[in-house]
Amino acid sequence: MAHWEQAFEALVQERGPALLRYAFFLTGSKAEAEDVLQDALVKTFARGRAGQDLDFAEAYVRRAILNRSIDGHRGRQRWAGVSHLFARSEALDGPEGGVGDHLDVVAALQLLAPRERACAVLRFYEDLTVPQIARELDCSDGAVKRYLSDALKGLEAHLGPVATPDPADHQAETVTIDRSAR
Repeated sequence: MAHWEQAFEALVQERGPALLRYAFFLTGSKAEAEDVLQDALVKTFARGRAGQDLDFAEAYVRRAILNRSIDGHRGRQRWAGVSHLFARSEALDGPEGGVGDHLDVVAALQLLAPRERACAVLRFYEDLTVPQIARELDCSDGAVKRYLSDALKGLEAHLGPVATPDPADHQAETVTIDRSAR
């Protein structure tokens, strides 16, 4: 048996319950804690790292658990902010409910200049930041901001008021179209 396999077995047998509790405290869910712990163990031992003693392996797994739980929390927050966009209203309205809105948005996007359309799609559909869009389009941040501003004005002209995130709030990630104001 390789040294890393011995370290893995010893870690799971001797420190497994403590590591699971640690993951549980970070995630608040037993099922998620189990997933986080498994991911951390795989990350730590997948390459068969030789020469790891038990203390080093445990510290590495604990750090992997912490990182994974933080990333998972960010993912859950991000999903909570946009999950309403994926909610299915067909059960209440029927399948044709969103088709008109979709067609209106597509038509309004087609009326924008190509760079404005690209910036709007990259920002609000691909969820890229202004600097990421600037890199993608090989232009300055200021140009992207101008294109986005012009795009929003164009969209509002055809769709009505568009609620946009506060530029200072980097957590805001959605754009909603207020159909009642049309």
